[in-house]
Amino acid sequence: MNEITYDFSGQVALVTGAASGMGLATARAFAEAGASVALADINDIALEAVTQQLTDAGYRVIGVPGDISDEAYVKSMVEKTVASFGRLDMAFNNAGIQSPAVETADVTSEVFDRINAINLRGVWLCMKYQLAEMRKQGSGAIVNNSSLGGLVGVPGRAAYHAAKHGLLGMTKSAALEYAAQGIRINAICPGIIETPMVADMLKGETEIMNDMMKDVPIRRLGTAKEIADAVLWLCSTASTFIVGVALPIDGGYTAR
Repeated sequence: MNEITYDFSGQVALVTGAASGMGLATARAFAEAGASVALADINDIALEAVTQQLTDAGYRVIGVPGDISDEAYVKSMVEKTVASFGRLDMAFNNAGIQSPAVETADVTSEVFDRINAINLRGVWLCMKYQLAEMRKQGSGAIVNNSSLGGLVGVPGRAAYHAAKHGLLGMTKSAALEYAAQGIRINAICPGIIETPMVADMLKGETEIMNDMMKDVPIRRLGTAKEIADAVLWLCSTASTFIVGVALPIDGGYTAR
């Protein structure tokens, strides 16, 4: 099978949660396709390392470390992207955290608030400042990373799924607001993907994860590259009539 390629030369992408997993795979894919890329992540050490690797490979990238739950940081993240590269064409709002598997009655307020601060409010902040810039240009594409947890329920994940369901509602409403302004907003809903986060879950919550894997018809983990492929497609001219979708990338899990 031939590899699908895109040409994003002259365009600028911003990826959050870019130091590992799905974010890194997508940031690298954007760079390989010719885009200038701003990589954002809370892990400044890992971010510095991957930014240097991509720079050494000849790609035009910058690293912007910080926490997307901090509005001042998010504003500066977008401003630094535009100051460095002149514009903002594409954004993959990928940064997020998982919650421990625990019954709803046992979730602490601190855990619930932190999950929503990053997985929902943090993405809203990213969209807020990305859209303000794209609105000036009259063009742009945003992809928000929800989850299969934005489409279904799983015992023990109420706080996480609340944020991911909310993210889809926010995506759809914003997509309707900006479609006529030349800006397309969509979401992806990854299933169980081979990332550092999932590796930790497979180790720490083996029984729960094994039960979930039984419901994956394709009988394997997804890859970060498969996520990157979908994000690039949603940002490309191959998907210009796609607006406000929640795209499952889950090996058939939600098709049951």
